[in-house]
Amino acid sequence: MTITHLLRRALGVGVLALLPAGAACAQGLPDTAIDRGDTAFLLVASALVLFMTLPGLALFYGGLIRAKNFLSVLMQCFAIAALVSLLWALGGYSLAFGKGGPWLGDLTRVGLAGLSRPLPGAAVPENVFALYQMMFAIITPALIVGAFPERVRFGWVMLFSGLWLLLVYVPIAHWLWGGGWLARRGALDFAGGIVVHTTAGISALVLALLIGPRRGFPGSLIPPHSSAMTMVGAGMLWVGWFGFNGGSALAADAHAGDALLATHLAAAAAALSWAALERIKIGKATSIGLVTGAVAGLATVTPAAGYVSPLAGAAAGVIGAAVCFAAVLIVKQRWRIDDSLDVFAVHGVGGMLGSLLLAPLGSAALGGIGPHADVPVSIQFGAQVLGVGIALVWSAALTVILAKLVALVVPMRVDGEAEHEGLDLASHGERAYEFD
Repeated sequence: MTITHLLRRALGVGVLALLPAGAACAQGLPDTAIDRGDTAFLLVASALVLFMTLPGLALFYGGLIRAKNFLSVLMQCFAIAALVSLLWALGGYSLAFGKGGPWLGDLTRVGLAGLSRPLPGAAVPENVFALYQMMFAIITPALIVGAFPERVRFGWVMLFSGLWLLLVYVPIAHWLWGGGWLARRGALDFAGGIVVHTTAGISALVLALLIGPRRGFPGSLIPPHSSAMTMVGAGMLWVGWFGFNGGSALAADAHAGDALLATHLAAAAAALSWAALERIKIGKATSIGLVTGAVAGLATVTPAAGYVSPLAGAAAGVIGAAVCFAAVLIVKQRWRIDDSLDVFAVHGVGGMLGSLLLAPLGSAALGGIGPHADVPVSIQFGAQVLGVGIALVWSAALTVILAKLVALVVPMRVDGEAEHEGLDLASHGERAYEFD
């Protein structure tokens, strides 16, 4: 077994390059030469992950709401991308991936200064790795936007998103991907099931409760204004997920191929499973259901994509579709919570479920890939429960605190007149569509 594999097993880190910069050298690993193929692969993957947010997520979410609020969702996604990029460069990356300690990184890479060439333990420059991780930081708070469209002030969204990035996303990213204490306890997250989907999903549910439902919910149906646009956005998300999961291998190699096969098959299996469940439940398979199923499968397989076989990825998709389908019904119909675009039920539940499924599906008995496949299922499952539980509690608690603190400066919700008029005009003085 190589030194790399020994380090991965000892630290519980899915990708060695996600250790704090310099940690690999401290363990005796020599710097590798920069590989242009791997570097090009990660640059393309970075573009694909940004493509997931702009325009993929923006169109996916925008199509699901009423036309008078469409532009406001695009504005939120675009503005969050700009804000997070600057915060990541100024200090977010350093705090998440700087050497630091078990709880948080240091400030040695503030302003993205002092980045190593190459990244210790990988064959890519650290600046490319920092860029790639920036795209993950962008999409995570953007996902939360789906919990409260059509009723929240733009200023509140921006201030909350910036603080949430620094106080929720950055610490958890360090704990799991930066060589922090959860990684050392053996918790795994290949591409963001915990760091991205669990944190965003839990925070979305909390905010939906704090902000309250849209006017008319749950008594009146609030239909999407463009199912076709949502399907286009979902297609972009599916394509972009190749960068999201494949790029997390940090190399253009068989490991990336394994991750992409599992990812693609999970999405395909989940899309068809959701459509079948809809056919049984309501008598028809809908376009929104088909693409929601695909996204549920993608979220479910994300934490395990690099550790499972292709067929195990498909199995994760089927299970994810069934559980997330039930979660949507429970949240909307039983709990009567207006998590408007099902961020918790799809991303949160899918991310948590996939993180737990990683233990059995990633075992050697089921064709698991990598050094962690030999870890006993019970031990790995315990580590995954710890990781999910800590992320859940931390995200929920900090979201409540931040939401209320920001509301002291900028109220969360628009007034009734603005909500009736639509946020496009009330908040931005524009309309997405002009009709004569």
